[in-house]
Amino acid sequence: MSKQRPLAITLTLVILTIFGWSSSASDDWPQFRGPNASGVSNNPGDTNLPINFGPDQNVVWKTPLPAGHSSPVLTDNRIFITAYETDKLLVICLDRANGKILWRREIPKSRSQELHKSNSPASPSPVTDGQNVYAFFTDFGLISFDRDGKERWRLPLGPFNNPFGMGSSPVLAEDNVLVNCDSETDSFFVAVDKNTGKIKWRVERPDATRGFSTPILLQPAKGGLQALVAGSLRLSAYDVATGKEVWFIRGLTWQIKPTPVFGRDRLYILGWAGGADPGQQEDVAPFDEALKKFDANKDGKLAREEVTDPKVSRDWSNLDLDRDNTLNERDWRAYRAKRSVQNGVLAYRIDRQKEMRGDLTESHFLWRYQKTLPNTPSPLFYKDTLYLMKESGILTSLDPANGAVLKQGRLREAPGDYYSSPVAADGKIFTISEEGKVTVLKAGGDWEVLATNDLDDICHATPAIAGGKIYLRTRNTLYCFGKREQAILNNN
Repeated sequence: MSKQRPLAITLTLVILTIFGWSSSASDDWPQFRGPNASGVSNNPGDTNLPINFGPDQNVVWKTPLPAGHSSPVLTDNRIFITAYETDKLLVICLDRANGKILWRREIPKSRSQELHKSNSPASPSPVTDGQNVYAFFTDFGLISFDRDGKERWRLPLGPFNNPFGMGSSPVLAEDNVLVNCDSETDSFFVAVDKNTGKIKWRVERPDATRGFSTPILLQPAKGGLQALVAGSLRLSAYDVATGKEVWFIRGLTWQIKPTPVFGRDRLYILGWAGGADPGQQEDVAPFDEALKKFDANKDGKLAREEVTDPKVSRDWSNLDLDRDNTLNERDWRAYRAKRSVQNGVLAYRIDRQKEMRGDLTESHFLWRYQKTLPNTPSPLFYKDTLYLMKESGILTSLDPANGAVLKQGRLREAPGDYYSSPVAADGKIFTISEEGKVTVLKAGGDWEVLATNDLDDICHATPAIAGGKIYLRTRNTLYCFGKREQAILNNN
């Protein structure tokens, strides 16, 4: 039976993860993209990973599952995952050794919120402390079960005004479950006591609109643990104990899907949003000037029929954030920002030994890269190289010191869309297209394709790596892949 890690060990693991010396000191994968959302395992046991695998090759086990976009999370002997069926939300626990379903808990949907076609009611990945699991759903909120499936507590949250549905996954920090809930209106970041389900603090984020990035953690040499949240226009570092903003970075794009990553003493923030590539910016007049020009009835708001600008009319549904059929000052301020910001990968210096306070936008900036940017997949920092996995199967490796392109190429056997984020271990990188084509690459600035495997099913989930095995979820199946000898031993 696994034991909960003492706080000191947990913080040590966070520090190691952040600065690239090690991403895990144990044989687990506890949250979205593993330790601190890095997507990397440096666990000594994660070697000799298979290069070639598929539905009938190097399969340790495979288990049919209901639909869902969330990724599996692993303890020493359990796997937790979320799913959905019609009007039910599901938390499922499997035996890690053989893939057998140990228990399944159904949570009635209290509502059915609007979702983008590429999203699902079970998109955020759960998180585990090794004993319990914590799951977040767009149509419900937070819920926790113990390892045997007994409900510990539930905390309804929402409804959320996010036209794409929620995507940020919960993370654990000390005794808190942290959840970022960015929407068009009423955005907030919340800390919940993991033992009781009671809210410890809640921070409003009034300038944040829809966002999907998962928080990551930073432990400075002095001071408390910090949670970093990338959202509209800004990344904020919050003190985990109090919820107070400690420092921030401006200049992000208006909608953030990927999760930032650390690479030794640097932070890399990726953001791509429609209409924000270089050269697409516009100078939008301030709200008071717009009122003078369009506000015919002088009520201090802009009705749709009052605005004669065709660009505003075409994008009205995205500009009217609170959906009251008028544009108020906040709506217009977000519109101005949306038309002024630029997409890019931003690199910032992290001075863990020094106190970081306030606005670090200029003082800690290192470089910006703005070409061939992914929409959804998070960047990957592995073996002193930064990787970007873009739609159409375009993989770019960057020099993390200056943002220079080391290599860029198309994965010709795996074109199409990408929602899964790349992960790495054993000197290999694993990427998965929506069509279920898994490309295995030799890591390095001059990366090379080792194999392309076909899972013959749709895939949105990000893989997990632990114990020398790869865990992959498709639309209908959860797979555990390992070298042939592992599969033979398991099947005997």
